[in-house]
Amino acid sequence: MKSSASTVREYLASLPADRRAGVEAVRKVILKNLDKDYEESMLWGMIGYAVPHRVWPTGYHCDPKKPLLMAALSSQKSAMTVYLMSVYNDKAERAWFQNAWAKAGKKLSMGGCCVRFRKLEDAALDVIGEAIRRTPAKAYVENYVETLASTGRGPDGKKLAKKTGGEKAGKKVAKSATKRVATKKVATKKPAAKKVASKATKR
Repeated sequence: MKSSASTVREYLASLPADRRAGVEAVRKVILKNLDKDYEESMLWGMIGYAVPHRVWPTGYHCDPKKPLLMAALSSQKSAMTVYLMSVYNDKAERAWFQNAWAKAGKKLSMGGCCVRFRKLEDAALDVIGEAIRRTPAKAYVENYVETLASTGRGPDGKKLAKKTGGEKAGKKVAKSATKRVATKKVATKKPAAKKVASKATKR
């Protein structure tokens, strides 16, 4: 069910007690394993985990105003659902996920990217956590751009010119973007170091 809640706190408060407990338990596992370059917010009426514009300014190619979604969590009419875009976009990752879930001894109810479970006991929480941990933001963005490039599209969803080299161009754009992010982070640390050195010389 799509929620009109504007914050995660509002969303959780709107759920029945049993569902809230289940969603909160899964959310705790996701947050524990989530790379620092993702942000949690309400997206499309669900609790979303996305690469924010500060990391990937281009955003989601179908709606650039929205950040690039990697995972989501929601309470539907008949089940709780975790959406794992990394598992949906990567065949090898999907195979790993299905195998790991089977080893956990749980029955898997899964669509394209959605994993459904009626009760918390039906969810392989360790596997969900590992799927999140295995998908750092930088790698996710690179894979996303490569996937678009393999269909002849750029990061903005527009068709790439043939002379750009398709998939190779996509890899170049993704790596360039993540390098810029890393450079910005390093740059923000330098002034702080100078400030400390300045205080030391004054003493």
